[in-house]
Parts: sequence; C-alpha cells; structure tokens
Amino acid sequence: MSREHKGFVPLSLSEFNTLTSLLSKLLFTQHSPVIIPGEAILGIEAMAAGISAPGRTILNVVTGPYGSLFGKWLERGGATVVEVKVPFDEVVTVEEVAAAIERYKPCALSFVQAEVVTGGSNPAKEILKIARDFNLITVMDSVSAVGGEALLVDEWGVDFVAVGAQKALAGPNGVSAVSISPRGWEFLESNENAPRNSILSLLDMKPSQNGTAPVRVPANIPTLEARALISALTRIEEEGLKQVIKRHELAASSTIAGIKALGVEPWQKDSKYYSTLTTTVQISQEQNLRIDQPMGIVAPGDGELFGHLLRVNHFGANACQQSVEEAIAALAQLLNQDPEHAMKAIRLIWGNKHDQ
Repeated sequence: MSREHKGFVPLSLSEFNTLTSLLSKLLFTQHSPVIIPGEAILGIEAMAAGISAPGRTILNVVTGPYGSLFGKWLERGGATVVEVKVPFDEVVTVEEVAAAIERYKPCALSFVQAEVVTGGSNPAKEILKIARDFNLITVMDSVSAVGGEALLVDEWGVDFVAVGAQKALAGPNGVSAVSISPRGWEFLESNENAPRNSILSLLDMKPSQNGTAPVRVPANIPTLEARALISALTRIEEEGLKQVIKRHELAASSTIAGIKALGVEPWQKDSKYYSTLTTTVQISQEQNLRIDQPMGIVAPGDGELFGHLLRVNHFGANACQQSVEEAIAALAQLLNQDPEHAMKAIRLIWGNKHDQ
C-alpha cells in the first residue's frame, strides 16, 4: 500500500501574485512592490545602499534612532548626508525641511513616517509635497505607520517606501516590502554603486514593470512568512483599512486619556503629532515608572531613551479597548493608584466612538 507523502508545499505563483496585489492595494499604488525576504530593516538598509553614492547629497531627517541609522548607511555608500535633527520628543516641521532643502540643494530626502520608539509621527503628506515642489527623490520608512495611519504612495508621490507587517498589520516579521516608483527605479539604475548580486540589491529583485506577471516565485521568499502575510493582509481587507486605522486612533486617544487620568503626561510634546501606534509616557517625575522589563504592552524606552519614557505599544491586535485597559491598569499598579478613574476615561472614548 502506498502512503501519500505530506511534506512542505512551496509558495505557488498564484500565492505570490496575491501577496503583491494585496500589498499594492494596501499602499494605494499601481506598481508591484519588491518583496523583501526578511524583517523590514533589510529593506531599509537596501534602500540606503541603492540610492547612496559619491556626488549625491541626501537630506536625512532624524526624529528617532532609525533616522540616525539610515544616515550612517547613506554615508557608508559615499553620499554627502545633511541632517535635520530634532529632539526625540518632537517631530520635524515642514518649515525646517524646506529651509534645509533651500540651503543644501539635495537630490533626495529621507525620513521616518511614524516613530514607534519615540511616540511621534512626522507630517508625511506635507513633507512629501515640499519635496515634490523641489523635484526631490523621496525615501520613507513607513514600517510602523502602514495600517496605523494614512499612506497613499502614488497620490503623495513617494519614490521609495519600506513597510513591515509586525506592527499595525498584526502580521509576521519575517517578510516585508519596498514600494518603488518608476522614477525611483531610474534613480537606482543611474547609480553605478548600487549593489548587485547582493541581499541588499533592490535591482536584483526588481519586478516586471511592463504589466506581465512573473514567471516564477523568487527563490529567496520565505514561504511560511509569505503565507502569514497574505493572511494578515486579507484580514485587513476584510475589516477595512479605514476601520483598522480608526482602531489605532481610538487606542491612542484612549491611552492618552488613561495616562492623564493617572496624573502623568505623554512624552511627545505636541498632541497634534502623537503616533497612533505607540504612546510614550514621561517618567522623569515618576520613579515608580522605571521598569527594566515589559509588562504586557508597556515597555521601557529603547537605547538612549531608557529611563526617560515608557512605551504603550497599542498597535496591531492590541489596538483595542481591552489591551489599553490592561496597559493603564499596569501603570496604575506601578503608581500605587486605583485604576478605576482612568478606566472610566478610556471607556468614555470607546463607548462614544466605537461599538464594542
């Protein structure tokens, strides 16, 4: 008697096409993205390696640690990097970006859309408009922002944008994507220093640009992670992207209400630019809030921010009332407070604006 062999099933071409189609719809672009065979930091580094070269001046906005890292990668590739850096409890202003463009005449502009490490969100749409006015190549790290706030790639004129799935999309971290405009591909191809035959080569992974379907699945795409991402994107489509973003907005506003009810303040200074994914909490006056290990979705600050703030990571599956209440209850415990008054503030926001 023969036994049917049930082993590993490779990713099919149909599945791969579904993945690229779902990503294009999510990003509001008519162009197929590059599927990155790894965590999104790989795509971010690949963007830096592909665009940087001697003779190119790139304006790099630094509003958090990832902006600093991207600038170092640009310098490694030989580019002249001009920084616009602000304190990490602030976001950059359009006026600061415009002034730097006028002064340094860069060929490209790079920045992070939403900073989950600092709890701030840069005014992406307005920054991109200024960049278009100066005909700059635009490079955006939207790994955290995608699914948590608006990201209209074609309408906004973004030439390079890296996205990940493990934040607002509630997906895997083992596969990601970079969306590249036709103008972005020309910028890559004009750079003789752009990597080839390398894991950092976007050019090696370039999808067909003439509308024809790929003839095979790229060999380096991780199958299980790709399937998990398809599932995550399908869930997003079923719920509706507007509703997913709305959940993140409610999670953020209810978290703010909760921490203020406990007598503590957000770490980010301007409420207009609070991230919908992470709320950062001041701890300078509250020594009880100094923790070394995460408590649920409450985590200490990363790197140089340790000891200055706490993060409430209300993104993805945790963009919901229950997760926010659990986080605020944990903070109340640290502060030796009864959490009920904070819970009322949270429930008021969800009860008024969202059917539970």
